[in-house]
Amino acid sequence: MVGRFLLLLATLLALTLPARAQDFSALARYEPERSAITQQGGQTEITLGISQPVIYRVFLLAAPYRLVVDFREVNFGTSTPQELLGGADAITNLRWGAFRPGWSRMVAELDGPVRLVSSEERTEGETEIRIKLEPVPVEKFTPRKGAADSALWDLPQPAQVSNAHRRQDGARPLVVVLDPGHGGIDPGAEDGGTREADIVLGFARQLRDQLRRAGMTVVMTRDQDVFVPLETRVTVARAAGADLFVSLHADSIAEGQASGSSIYRLSDHAEDDATRKLVARHDRDDILAGVDLDGQGDQVAHVLVDLARRETQPRSLRLSQVLAGAIKGAGLHMHKHPVQGADFSVLKSPDIPSVLIELGFLSSPADRKRLQDPDWRARMAAAITRGIESWAQSDAAEAKLLRQ
Repeated sequence: MVGRFLLLLATLLALTLPARAQDFSALARYEPERSAITQQGGQTEITLGISQPVIYRVFLLAAPYRLVVDFREVNFGTSTPQELLGGADAITNLRWGAFRPGWSRMVAELDGPVRLVSSEERTEGETEIRIKLEPVPVEKFTPRKGAADSALWDLPQPAQVSNAHRRQDGARPLVVVLDPGHGGIDPGAEDGGTREADIVLGFARQLRDQLRRAGMTVVMTRDQDVFVPLETRVTVARAAGADLFVSLHADSIAEGQASGSSIYRLSDHAEDDATRKLVARHDRDDILAGVDLDGQGDQVAHVLVDLARRETQPRSLRLSQVLAGAIKGAGLHMHKHPVQGADFSVLKSPDIPSVLIELGFLSSPADRKRLQDPDWRARMAAAITRGIESWAQSDAAEAKLLRQ
């Protein structure tokens, strides 16, 4: 009875507290010593020990098969998902972490289709969440089961805007959206004890301050260690009325030697095998973080998007070339192919010039050292700022000519 009261109280608080007060409240702590994954009689059971009751939901996704558990919210601390793996063959991989402010997520990759036998939160004595799964034929797999709409979870409706965003012409401050890659449940590349999500967030904050000092308006797609889906990152840019979208990454490549910074602009296809692997991994990171991509795609919309990109893509290409020139001009090391084309999802906004900057590769010891060097980071932020200023001036001049 006490457990039910606590759960009801948590629900009421979540509905009444202002959004800022809910951010990262860490309502419960994950307790690894009381957690396990076991398999018995054809069923797989996941037991998660937590310090107190939380609101949660459980659902299944396909392509690949995944179990997703959202919590409001659980602090996993320094525990790693790998510590929980090994008790059942049905779960091939596991990840967890912050998903959005006030919410945590756990995603279990499955070796095939399953059904959700039961899901319960036991609150008598020590709190634990127990989830049971069992294999089923493909035709009996039911994705999204348990993912009911919730006022606590669903995103707010898009804001109504009176006028379409006009191309910048220098008459107002440039609006730049900075997009630090990965975050939360998705750490990105990890090499030499360094996480990509941490490196790019720290650099983005430094670059944001530099751009603001230059008189620009800057919006961040994330300013803390939280997961933001790829499509949402583009939505943030559109909601901000962005004149420019800059995504920041520091990937790792297992095959071959890659080092130095590089700039990517949108292309229908990647220009080399290494880039194709990077694009595939970025999209797969979103999938493995539990994003449901079913139902996307509209042929008419694609035609309209292609028309809009006829103006935007040349501007993005010029931006990538100007940025590369500014970085080279600052004496900073660049990749042997400094400007490349690729079909990264975050570059697909049809009406906002967009680039993705690989600051360096964590798989390169030299790049890792540079990425952690305060002097290098300051020089890189200054070079990118100069490049954006130069591009904005020529882009504004072209806009004025087009309007005459």
